[in-house]
Amino acid sequence: MVKIRLKRLGAKHSPYYRIVVMPSERRRDGREIEQLGWYDPAGKSKEQYKIDLVRADYWLSKGAQPTEIVRGLIKKERVKSA
Repeated sequence: MVKIRLKRLGAKHSPYYRIVVMPSERRRDGREIEQLGWYDPAGKSKEQYKIDLVRADYWLSKGAQPTEIVRGLIKKERVKSA
């Protein structure tokens, strides 16, 4: 099964995430199939996240399952871009 999930980057106590597509069997920071965007929960920049909705819709149509956080970010991005 393919999942759309977060891949952790950044230093201790200041996480930064990439939104990636990867098989569910791979570990969290393993090699991804494709990078769809990024998410900065600390909000150091003006934007807190960015997602390529076209590619996300493509992977969702192929049966990829997003995690809860990614599902919420996709939903927010759709509202923002509408």
